[in-house]
Amino acid sequence: MNQYWPFSGLTRPGTLRERLIVSLDFGGPREALKLVDELGRVVRTFKVGRLLYRNGGPDFVREIRRRGAEVFLDLKFHDTPATMCKLAVEASRLGVRMFDLHPGSHDTMERVRGEVNRVCRAEGLRRPLILAVAMLAGLNHRETAADAEGRAVRLARAAADAGLDGVLTLTAETAAVRSACGRRFLIVTSGCGAQPGWNRWSDGAGPAEAMRVGADYLVVGALIRRAVEPVRAVRELLEEMERGIRLGSRSAIELFSSRPF
Repeated sequence: MNQYWPFSGLTRPGTLRERLIVSLDFGGPREALKLVDELGRVVRTFKVGRLLYRNGGPDFVREIRRRGAEVFLDLKFHDTPATMCKLAVEASRLGVRMFDLHPGSHDTMERVRGEVNRVCRAEGLRRPLILAVAMLAGLNHRETAADAEGRAVRLARAAADAGLDGVLTLTAETAAVRSACGRRFLIVTSGCGAQPGWNRWSDGAGPAEAMRVGADYLVVGALIRRAVEPVRAVRELLEEMERGIRLGSRSAIELFSSRPF
């Protein structure tokens, strides 16, 4: 059954199984592949970050793909425009579902998108989704929540203007990014907080709230890996995501008039 983002009227990324992304950023490739095998029946996409990629390399990504799973390559490309284009092309050739980069100049982001499009057309490759990172580390300690939200919105708008597919951002910034960038812009949300006990989510920061305010994909890591029964944990998490989608659907009519098109 397809799920629908209430602000668009368009089919969004698909079933809930495809909208949950499990982070593999722990241990080494062997432990990560074990989790892929364990969760393959209930999860479609797995996130590979810098440390894990450094340990496993391209062959590790190919192995995940051989197991029938999708990959979010979270390497946050940040280099010269020419090098970023090369990195983006290699990610595309690996067959990843999505990858991310630090938002640079408009010309740089547009150039990366254009080069990926060109190579995918020429080589008959599936074009991956290209995300800009709107959640940045090392922020000034004096920055307020409003400052962080405003920064995320500025970065998201810049990415949208350059033709990128979406952003990686925090749960707290999702609603503002959705409002600013419209209904067709993809939002991959990370950073859902939790109280002790993996399924007791803190108010306003859990998976149901993330989906309600506009997330297309949800990234979760340690809370699933540390669960006594990871498959059961995933299923309960999917139920929370579905609840958030239903809540969003109920309020969609009231919000349509103020949402950008």
